[in-house]
Amino acid sequence: MKLAPHLHRLGNDIVACYLVDTDEGITLIDAGLPGHWGDLQSELGSLGKSVDDIRGLILTHGDSDHIGFAERLRSEHGVPVFVHAADSVRARTGEKPKTPFGSMRVGPTLGFFGYSIRKNGMRTRYISEVTEISEGDVLDLPGTPVIIGMPGHSPGSVAVHVPIADALFVGDALTTRHVLTGREGPQPAPFTDDPEMALSSLDRIAELSASWVLPGHGAPWRTSPAEVSEAVKKGAA
Repeated sequence: MKLAPHLHRLGNDIVACYLVDTDEGITLIDAGLPGHWGDLQSELGSLGKSVDDIRGLILTHGDSDHIGFAERLRSEHGVPVFVHAADSVRARTGEKPKTPFGSMRVGPTLGFFGYSIRKNGMRTRYISEVTEISEGDVLDLPGTPVIIGMPGHSPGSVAVHVPIADALFVGDALTTRHVLTGREGPQPAPFTDDPEMALSSLDRIAELSASWVLPGHGAPWRTSPAEVSEAVKKGAA
């Protein structure tokens, strides 16, 4: 699904990942669920491109619903997978603390888990080899993505700023559709390791320039990072 010049989304409002298309090649942000591999092939085909045009995959964090096809892309096609050092173990092993579910409604919760099952989310392939990144890194990938540390949802959560796409990819630093309640609009994401730290981390994106704020769950949000950060904080109050 094309959102804007250079900017495409794979998946839907339940689970999403993103593709940045440039003359120098393609950068992917997150890898959704394993079944999103088919969505990736369809989107590449619509662009007249192939997996060979992908130069790198950046993970906003290491949770299973963001690393979906990452190992397939790395092992079969040699595409490097970038993840913050603090989430390296999570991406390679799945090791993470248990977090409370919090509020939930039956319909949206079943919808989330049902979609995950349909997209092979119960068959996670962890990543054998990752390239570790840090806050402030500017990666030598199409779009020259900039890494912004967003600890809270996980220790190594990051946002990815890609000016050429006028976009900020936030992973689960926030959500615009709560997968367990169905509530829409900017708000804190569930399954967060440290909710207080996650809210504090929103200050790190407030001064960035972008017209799109793109979460791993929920609709793309056409607004500034400052406005969406403020909305999340108000929603958490």
